This record gives sequence, C-alpha cells and structure tokens, in this order.
Amino acid sequence: QVQLVESGGGLVQAGGSLRLSCTASGLTFSTNSMGWFRQAPGKEREFVVARRWNTGTTYYSDSVKGRFTISTDSAKNTVYLQMNSLKPEDTAVYFCAAGRPERLDLTRAYNYWGQGTQVTVSS
Repeated sequence: QVQLVESGGGLVQAGGSLRLSCTASGLTFSTNSMGWFRQAPGKEREFVVARRWNTGTTYYSDSVKGRFTISTDSAKNTVYLQMNSLKPEDTAVYFCAAGRPERLDLTRAYNYWGQGTQVTVSS
C-alpha cells in the first residue's frame, strides 16, 4: 500500500521560512516523479513544483520560482519543499504527490497523494 505523509507545516510570519517533508512508502521512490501542490480555501488545487523521476528536471510555478526549492533524499524516500520569503498568499494546504505523469503540473495525472499539511503565513 502506497502512503505519502507530509509534515512541517505551521504558522509563520511573512518573510519567514518553512521546510515541508513528504515521506513515501510502498512505492519505488526513484522511479516516480514527485510533486508539490497547494490548495487555498475556496480555490482549486494548484501546482507548485515537481521533479521528473528519470531526468531530475525540476519545474516551478511562476508564483514560487526563486523562493521555493524542491529536493529529495532517496535513502530516506523523502522529498522536501524549502519555502523562503513566504507571503500571505502562500497560505494553503500543501500536498505531495507521486506518479509518472506526462504533464507534471496536472493534478489528475498523479497516482498517489498525501493528506496535506497546513501552511499559514501571517502578514
């Protein structure tokens, strides 16, 4: 059974930083693309960043480029999201996802999802 478990969310002031973690079990970490998405209240889930499994190529949404960084630790089956210079508009539930999608920015293309972790940025 595949499980993705996120952690590291919390409350932070604008300009601050957080690091989210997502630990995967039951899947071959190195052969799955890993992505981060977020969903704010009343909005659709949106793409944040993803890393393609076979090339290691990383794609960021324009809204987080230069502020967020994805990294992976294959030995721990864990993907991280380092978030710097946080803004109130980054407030959302953050989800990690795994799969082998052609399009990394499409939520429907991923096979597995975590339960999400809340990130709240105060102004």
